[in-house]
Amino acid sequence: MNVRNRRERFVQYPLATRIGSIAADLARVASSARHNPVNPIVDKMLTESLYFIEWTAAETEPEVATELVDIQRMIALWRKAWPEAQKYPAQRTLLSVQAKKWSDQILGYSGLLEEAES
Repeated sequence: MNVRNRRERFVQYPLATRIGSIAADLARVASSARHNPVNPIVDKMLTESLYFIEWTAAETEPEVATELVDIQRMIALWRKAWPEAQKYPAQRTLLSVQAKKWSDQILGYSGLLEEAES
């Protein structure tokens, strides 16, 4: 992934779309981590989520930014542990559940759900 080009494209999207992209990435992590042992794509999605949060958090409300940074820290820890953790079904399930929780939480921050209901 060419990070600079990716960032340039990503930051052009509206804030709600960027936040929704973080939620979507984490939803894919949740699915892939649970069902695909020893899958390198999970590491790539975790890395992408780290970047997306970095490029987005500062533009959100302070409370949301704080939550995003906390989630970013946890993602960084999972990314570091993933090469070993992915070998164990219980660890894959744990990441899957946590990533789904983060995805739902972040999707709520995006406001996209409210837009869809209107």
